[in-house]
Amino acid sequence: MNGIQILMYHQVGDFPAMDTHRATYCDYRRFGTQMAYLKLGGYHVLRLDDALRCLRGEMPVPPRAVVLTFDDAYENFYEYAFPVLQKHGFPAMVYPISGLLGQPAAWLAADNHATPLLMNAARLRQLRVAGIDIGSHSVSHVRLTEQSAERIREEVTRSKAELEDALGEPVDHFCYPYGSHDMRVVEAVAAAGYRSATTCERAPATSADDPLTLPRNRVGRLADRRVVENAYEKHAEAAADPARRVGSLKRRLDDVPEAAFFS
Repeated sequence: MNGIQILMYHQVGDFPAMDTHRATYCDYRRFGTQMAYLKLGGYHVLRLDDALRCLRGEMPVPPRAVVLTFDDAYENFYEYAFPVLQKHGFPAMVYPISGLLGQPAAWLAADNHATPLLMNAARLRQLRVAGIDIGSHSVSHVRLTEQSAERIREEVTRSKAELEDALGEPVDHFCYPYGSHDMRVVEAVAAAGYRSATTCERAPATSADDPLTLPRNRVGRLADRRVVENAYEKHAEAAADPARRVGSLKRRLDDVPEAAFFS
């Protein structure tokens, strides 16, 4: 794997079947399988700060380097994803919307989807104490390229200030809502003092990338997810000895092409 895979998640939980925006919903069982795949497959899950150091050449890029990011800061992150991350000792970056903390994700109603609760400031502080990093996802979750220059500045600067006030520490990382960005938006993000910003462009991040337009890959739509899931589900049949079971699972996961996991 070349570069660093910055993986993009939104919601993790137990969801009904749906026809639209399926990539932004990850079943909690599949999420557990994916994290087991990373752990037992020898992946190095990095904090975004460390990934940036790697991209700047300040530290070597470890083999199979991955960053986990979660857009919107849904409360279901705390319920379903956070315990799995703790189990494996994985860091992650969560991008809350500063003007909607503790409120429903109302924009999802336009597609007749449920509007789950977003995490409040107290929950974000709790996660910070536990080692989860917090970035910014704007004030109101609008498509920034469709806004005036004044509104863009407001969305990126006010969200930074509000989250820093809530957390009592700097917020250095931004995520473009809907991946919507152009030169005006990127320049506003730079002027606000962010050190990185993530997009929805699909590719590994490399040293050639501008840190304010970092690409990410999706995991919600695992191209051949049954290959990975079958490897995980069947490993218990391999042997009665736990150590041999883990070895069997690792061998099975080594056979899964990365193209089937990162899309």
